[in-house]
Amino acid sequence: MTSQEMIDFKTSLKKTGASIIRERIAAAKQAIDNAQEAANSEEKSSAGDKYETGRAMGHLQKDMFAKQQAENTKELEQLLKVNTDIVYTTVQTGAFIRCSGYSFFIAAGLGKQLVDGQPVFFLSPQAPLAGLLFGKKKGGHFLFNKMETEILEVY
Repeated sequence: MTSQEMIDFKTSLKKTGASIIRERIAAAKQAIDNAQEAANSEEKSSAGDKYETGRAMGHLQKDMFAKQQAENTKELEQLLKVNTDIVYTTVQTGAFIRCSGYSFFIAAGLGKQLVDGQPVFFLSPQAPLAGLLFGKKKGGHFLFNKMETEILEVY
């Protein structure tokens, strides 16, 4: 694989991650709108407490989704700052790591995603596994799922 192909692949990973996060932000916004609508449409009944409880639950849901939206927005901002235009020789933020059986991209905590037909674990730079990998090079080893794992490629 040429350097340009490595960069193009990491750029593709970054775009995939950004798309996933944008979908999460949109879903959270829709959930906020739905919760607000539900809270607004709660009708006052003869049992006033029920009305207040329903509105309070709607506001709690709205706040929860707003928090999720804010976290996703922050994660998107961090992902967009990741430089994928460099071919790294050591593991760091923006690096792609291929191991026997696993591939990792250190940029955003999105878990296992299927990219171009292959599974890739998207790791947040703050994730414990990312911390374990930082500074390692091709040929390095680390413990993953209670198994000694060799790094076959870093870029």
